[in-house]
Amino acid sequence: MKEFRPAKKRVEVSVGESVRILRELQELSQSQLSELTGIPQATISAIENGRVNLGVERAKVFARALKCHPAVLVFPGWEVPIERAA
Repeated sequence: MKEFRPAKKRVEVSVGESVRILRELQELSQSQLSELTGIPQATISAIENGRVNLGVERAKVFARALKCHPAVLVFPGWEVPIERAA
């Protein structure tokens, strides 16, 4: 396996942006996500635009609807070290 180098330039993604990105990748509107989660569309808009904090409980609800781990939403910039096989 070839060694790789991480990109020098990284993009910062906010919690709200991570929700929007995952929602759009799954081709869901805010209204559709609202139906799946029971969270009002206005609240989803406020979260995506950084006006309202996501919070742990909402992260769990969104994670179920968006089929991802809650940490993906709560810690969008988190770097996980890649361990090398021995």
